[in-house]
Amino acid sequence: MSKNSKEKVVYKEKINWKKEAALIPGYLIVLLWIGFTAVFLIWILAASFSTTREIFSGSVFKFETGFHWENYLNAWTTSNVSVFFGNSLLYSVVSCVVVILISAPAAYVLSRFTFLGNKPIKTSLILAMSIPEVMIIMPIYALTAEYQIRGRILLIILYICIRVPFTTTYLLNFFASLSRSYEEAAAIDGCTPGKTFWQIMLPLVQPALVTVTIFNFLSVWNEFFMALIFASSAEMTPVGVGLLRIVNGMKYSGDYGGLFAAVIIVFLPTFLLYIFLSEKIIAGVTGGGVKG
Repeated sequence: MSKNSKEKVVYKEKINWKKEAALIPGYLIVLLWIGFTAVFLIWILAASFSTTREIFSGSVFKFETGFHWENYLNAWTTSNVSVFFGNSLLYSVVSCVVVILISAPAAYVLSRFTFLGNKPIKTSLILAMSIPEVMIIMPIYALTAEYQIRGRILLIILYICIRVPFTTTYLLNFFASLSRSYEEAAAIDGCTPGKTFWQIMLPLVQPALVTVTIFNFLSVWNEFFMALIFASSAEMTPVGVGLLRIVNGMKYSGDYGGLFAAVIIVFLPTFLLYIFLSEKIIAGVTGGGVKG
């Protein structure tokens, strides 16, 4: 071996069997939960390719009449899942973008600058997060009825207002942990405070932005109560309330295969988010920015 070559030494950590044995009950609980969830999801997936007779006879895994792909087509078209899906996608994407545009600058200012009202604003954000939605529904409903505010824009505004306190509070610690040397170097180069934020500071908290955006997307996508109250027509109904409409319609159609196909379609976006962005979610939860 030449002098210039580098020898890579791998140190193998010894397994503490006593410590691992103490964790066995926890492992068993996690495995049971994973197994139950997997079986539950697999059954729903199998039911989405079965007929109503096969579902009620308990033979969804036999596929005696083959795979019924038409269940998905019927759910997408006849049951209006395409409309519900499009509405939820619109509400989620627009809300997430606007929330970041509001909360990121607010969190940056609150965490990096000291001014009169800084602490009261932070306290107000935490108090806003603690108020249950059920307590504000009736006042909001009365105001919207009085001023004739309705339509998709109403739900988008409500979702934005609800998610801003959580998002701002979540980003506070990430901005606070960034080194002030970034801003000092930017000021020396002649960057304005706004340019420093958008081009330097905001990209540094990208893991947190991705994580909180995913949380906001899932929250809006799965939201049910406010949509049930304010979605006044089928054309503006999101997936949660849409599934309720499909379930209520089962007594007339009896298409349970289509119902489970609709469940899979609604569940698919959140499943894909967790599959492909799980590492970014973990990074955003466990990380705290770049400390100087």
